[in-house]
Amino acid sequence: MPTSTITKEQLDTSMTYTFYRDMTDRLLAEQKTTGTNHAPEMVAYTRMNAQRMRRVEKTTVLDDEMVELLLSVNTKMIWVVLTEAWCGDAAQIVPALAKFADASPLIELKLLLRDENLELMDQYLTNGGRSIPKLICLKADTGEVLGDWGPRPVPAQELVNQAKTDNLPFPEMAEKLHGWYAKDRSKTLQEEFKVLLRNWSELVDPKHQDAEHLS
Repeated sequence: MPTSTITKEQLDTSMTYTFYRDMTDRLLAEQKTTGTNHAPEMVAYTRMNAQRMRRVEKTTVLDDEMVELLLSVNTKMIWVVLTEAWCGDAAQIVPALAKFADASPLIELKLLLRDENLELMDQYLTNGGRSIPKLICLKADTGEVLGDWGPRPVPAQELVNQAKTDNLPFPEMAEKLHGWYAKDRSKTLQEEFKVLLRNWSELVDPKHQDAEHLS
């Protein structure tokens, strides 16, 4: 994998999930969203997304295998995620990613706004589009890119692809997509990240890792 083109300045100016959530609430109080388009519909999307983020925070429960896997991670990683507050997929996914990172002492989540980092975004296009959220996994000590993920779990992407094939109006597609997210409760995301974690990180027995940290 190549060394990351993510700059130190980008990492230094990135946001924690808590800061991102608070910023979203502050912007909504001013009838604004992230980026430069503060049209009423964009603010309305963002307000709905704030509700979605709160729901995902409550409904995402890590299963035992995921918890053990996250505790087994033995490679210090930085997860850089490109996002925007008006993006519906980001609202469904970023809170769950924050839970994943919080469960591992060796994973740090850093959020960047897509439209302020288009040069980076354009290195991680999906079918030619600037689809978000997009996660770029870095090895913390070298900046090596271990892999990337996004913008949505495979079944959700298939749903979107089918909706486009069927020429569904955007509101109908969005209703189907967010209905899928609500029913799934981040379970598919966990399954996909179980595979990624095994690919991205050396794994050790959590008990052995605890002993190393105490020594």
